[in-house]
Amino acid sequence: MNFWILFQGFGLGASMIIPIGAQNAYILNQGIKKNHHLTAATLCSLIDALLISLGVFGGGAILSQNELLLSTVTIGGIAFLTFYGYLSLKSAFQSQTENLDINTITKSRRSVILSVFAVSLLNPHVYLDTVVVLGSIGGQFEGSDRLSFAIGTMTASFVWFFALSIAASKLAPTLSKPKVKVSIDIGVALIMFLIAASLAKGLIIQHL
Repeated sequence: MNFWILFQGFGLGASMIIPIGAQNAYILNQGIKKNHHLTAATLCSLIDALLISLGVFGGGAILSQNELLLSTVTIGGIAFLTFYGYLSLKSAFQSQTENLDINTITKSRRSVILSVFAVSLLNPHVYLDTVVVLGSIGGQFEGSDRLSFAIGTMTASFVWFFALSIAASKLAPTLSKPKVKVSIDIGVALIMFLIAASLAKGLIIQHL
């Protein structure tokens, strides 16, 4: 195994995954609530690993050329992100005078799993970052070097999502204070709305 290429993959993978996006916002929220946050982090990491494998080992070109698939995913993503943003905004303005224990407001494991799949697989940015961009770069390597690159990028995903999830849960007593929680909910809503608007703009331009 080529550790230099593995570290290159780790660095590039981190640069794609760390910037704030729908997955990160969701993991942060679940970590603060301590609501199946490790399950959410595991699923996000596994989904990224699957998509990275698909891209690095030959699926990037197929996806990037399938406009119908990307358009369908985009429409679904716009709908889900808008709805999730609405829920976050609603949460921000709900009964701010009540200091509720964050651990009492939970979703079922099934609901969290479905939300992770939605926030990951209905976001075209995830496919573009993992399958197309990382896939096209990783595809330039041969044999064991390609495997080293793929492992590096996948490792970055696992390290980041678990670090974010655990850090959020550890800081929950501070982050769940009413004023801080309102700020986070509004911030998450804005992120979701901005990503949805960006996807809608791209879809409109694509079909003009």
